[in-house]
Amino acid sequence: MRYIASFLIMFFCVLQLSFAQDKTSSSSDFVIAFGSCNKQNSPQPFWNEILKNTPDLFIWGGDNIYADSNDMSKIESDYTIQNSNPDYQKLKKVVPVMATWDDHDYGKNDAGVEWNKKEESQQLFLDFLEVSKEDPLRDQNGIYTSRVFEIEKGSVKVIVLDTRYFRSALRKSTEEGRRYEPYENNEGTVLGEAQWKWFEKELASNYSDFVLIVSSIQFLSSEHGFETWGNFPHEVKRLNDMLIRNGVRNAIILSGDRHISEFSMTRVKGLKYPLIDFTSSGLTHSYAEYKGESNKYRIGRVISTPSFGMLKFDLDSYTVTMQIRGENNIVLQEYKRQYPKK
Repeated sequence: MRYIASFLIMFFCVLQLSFAQDKTSSSSDFVIAFGSCNKQNSPQPFWNEILKNTPDLFIWGGDNIYADSNDMSKIESDYTIQNSNPDYQKLKKVVPVMATWDDHDYGKNDAGVEWNKKEESQQLFLDFLEVSKEDPLRDQNGIYTSRVFEIEKGSVKVIVLDTRYFRSALRKSTEEGRRYEPYENNEGTVLGEAQWKWFEKELASNYSDFVLIVSSIQFLSSEHGFETWGNFPHEVKRLNDMLIRNGVRNAIILSGDRHISEFSMTRVKGLKYPLIDFTSSGLTHSYAEYKGESNKYRIGRVISTPSFGMLKFDLDSYTVTMQIRGENNIVLQEYKRQYPKK
């Protein structure tokens, strides 16, 4: 019986997760590539590999450059270096680009609302994305935005959150091995009230088949003691409650920051589907000395080599194929999930 049980467990895992290279499918109705943690002065081997997957959209997940400076001319120069990368230029010519930021392109490690250069930094971020000077984002506090992609069989909505501009300063931990500890008694915020109100309107008015929520920091994994939504547990509950209250269809969270890539999943009572947090990090470097960390929501294994993320949507079966791809476009890990049509 022990051997039968082991076989059944192995069979189930093979159904859900694949660790071998596959051929790039051309049958997907919509394809998203995304990634984070990109050093502008380092070799960037993935732009051509990403293009092999013929994405309909590329999403920056944050730390799009490593600037870490209160000198705005340095940040501007670093963005110029990245925009001048010839392979990235090739991608920009044929693929729409959306983006959030994280701390290193925001300007200061682990910074939030307290960063005194955030207004200037926002304008440089928008310059990097070639946002028009007349765009309302230029006058908005924070870089949150959204876009609906209409395709023949349906639509996909991408909601980009700003987890920096309004986020309360983090609470330092006294526990060895942990950098931060969670707030208590509903104190602190990730998004700030203005962004929360905007976010709820975006969810309430949604009609798309799938909703991608882009967060620079991980939403589910919270045991590692670094930056995470888990440092604000009441904000995690608020987002979950909003998904339930608004009957949001088929939401998937994309995150970066950690220099590792992994899939995390939980069941939220009131949602008809499991909530997945797909972390992709990093594009130019990774946590090479990774030796393991707890994440009760993890499915599959941690990828601690440079990688990028792919999501391939089949709107006939409502199946999303999520892939962590690495050198030479090899699939390092894959997760498939069929979502409800109604």
